[in-house]
Amino acid sequence: MGQPVVCDLVRRFDLTFNILSAIIYPHQEGRLILELYGSRKDFNRGVRYLKEMGVRVEKVGQEIHRNENICYQCGTCTSVCPTSALWVKRPDMEIVFEPEKCSACELCIAVCPPRAMSVKFNSTKML
Repeated sequence: MGQPVVCDLVRRFDLTFNILSAIIYPHQEGRLILELYGSRKDFNRGVRYLKEMGVRVEKVGQEIHRNENICYQCGTCTSVCPTSALWVKRPDMEIVFEPEKCSACELCIAVCPPRAMSVKFNSTKML
């Protein structure tokens, strides 16, 4: 392909994006999961462009879970959460998770000592 398709989505179609997951190898097929934001018209034009470039486009939703039974409220996740979906409720010092703010960046999964956080991608659900 050799084209900067993600950059073109920003420049040509006025879309913003968040990379949720990427598996990319040189000269091989890879997978890139993006959240795309913009007007419906620009979004549709951008998706049409991707398809014309030979990119397979699928709708993907996120299922974000926090297992309250194993979370021991250490707060490590709050230090890495870029969207403040995880935060400390004071003065209780309770960790609050607001899934609607979560971008599924998976940083909390990597740092959570008891592995209380999980993110699954669901191709049948669009959030």
